[in-house]
Amino acid sequence: MPTTTLSSREFNQDVSRAKRAAEDGPVIITDRGQPAYVLLRHDAYRRLAGGGPNILDLLAQSEGPDVDFDPPKLADGIFRPADLG
Repeated sequence: MPTTTLSSREFNQDVSRAKRAAEDGPVIITDRGQPAYVLLRHDAYRRLAGGGPNILDLLAQSEGPDVDFDPPKLADGIFRPADLG
């Protein structure tokens, strides 16, 4: 997977070139000679980001199996006051 590097000026002058280069791999866009942005195809980004539903999608689901959650009880003596002396 080749990486292409373009300056901000080159990117602004030829966005189509950057999009074509992103078909083959990431395009690094520099600002004053330093890497500043990366252009990726959306499917490549989704793979990097995990590709699955995010926590908001999961919490918004109104259907689905109910999950029983019964956390263990904490025993006495686990917590104690902080020693500030």
